[in-house]
Amino acid sequence: MFIQSIEKEALLKPLQIVVGVVERKQTMPILSNILIEKELGIVKFTATDLEIQISTNIETEDTSNSSVTLAGKKLLDILRILPDQSSVTIDVKESRAQIKSGKSRFNLQTLPAQDFPKLNNQIENSSSVTIPQKLLKALFSSIQYAMAQQDVRYYLNGVLLGVDGNKLFAVATDGHRLAYNATRIHADFPKQEIIIPRKAVMELAKLLTDDDGDIEIIFSEQQLKANFSGIQLSTKLIEGKFPDYDRVIPSYTNHLNINRLVVQQALQRAAILSNEKFRGVRFVLTERNLSVISSNSEQEEAQIEIETDYHGDALDIGFNVNYLLEGLNSVNSEQVIFSFGSPNSSILITSPENQEFRYVVMPMRI
Repeated sequence: MFIQSIEKEALLKPLQIVVGVVERKQTMPILSNILIEKELGIVKFTATDLEIQISTNIETEDTSNSSVTLAGKKLLDILRILPDQSSVTIDVKESRAQIKSGKSRFNLQTLPAQDFPKLNNQIENSSSVTIPQKLLKALFSSIQYAMAQQDVRYYLNGVLLGVDGNKLFAVATDGHRLAYNATRIHADFPKQEIIIPRKAVMELAKLLTDDDGDIEIIFSEQQLKANFSGIQLSTKLIEGKFPDYDRVIPSYTNHLNINRLVVQQALQRAAILSNEKFRGVRFVLTERNLSVISSNSEQEEAQIEIETDYHGDALDIGFNVNYLLEGLNSVNSEQVIFSFGSPNSSILITSPENQEFRYVVMPMRI
């Protein structure tokens, strides 16, 4: 007997943690599997895609030693469909595993545990940062939407994470917009920067909690390891030169302090009649007024007027409405500050409650 009489929920939790890195279609069949290792009353679950590896443990009364790999998504689907508080038994014989619960039986193929490709340890000459999980979660959620997805400039498909003195900062850009944010840490580092792949950022953002538990981040030039809530996540890092974000973040003299919810709602309304492909809206700024205007190929148009305290230069400038909304959705403050240059310049969005946050969106012709 591999695992004897364990509650469904006890098995489900570690599977849900590690299965996020498993892809259904793999060039190597074993990468669709999860490694389950049982040793001295600890059952360890590990998944990898050769770039990222996630592990977590549960305790069991069984002190025997054995290991197996099972199809991760299939095992998860089986457990999810079982009734709550079900008792589950896993029996492994040769290349088959039988999952039993009540009157249900499921037979899955196994692959040898010794063939499972674990990530090599590449943490020589490393640095270490420990901060509350909720701070890192907030840091990532404030900028991760600006990451590129499948850009040929591979260094954009991730987040730049850096330390400088007592500051931990994160930057993301897809070439059309850039988001920067930072938080204070109890440390003093020389400036160091690494690029974390998109998938690892998304997994971390999903697994991090909002409580006061800490996360330890250990990183070298090749690899990052994160330890938190009984979870160990390792990821290879992206090599390459990240854009000079300091040069991208502008300094402007035209500022508009505006209620975040008011401008969000105006953008959402204008988005309804924006061009479905280009998603453009125009900001027309005049004395004490902001007009948000959109139109589409059917000659339909939306115009929303907002009274403001703006006294700067008159401007007519276009932006991708989705980019603006994603940035505003990541800001928690009641007010936001829009800063403008010329009609051909980017917009800078900042928060009066978070002096570190910067979000830059390039203009578009409409």
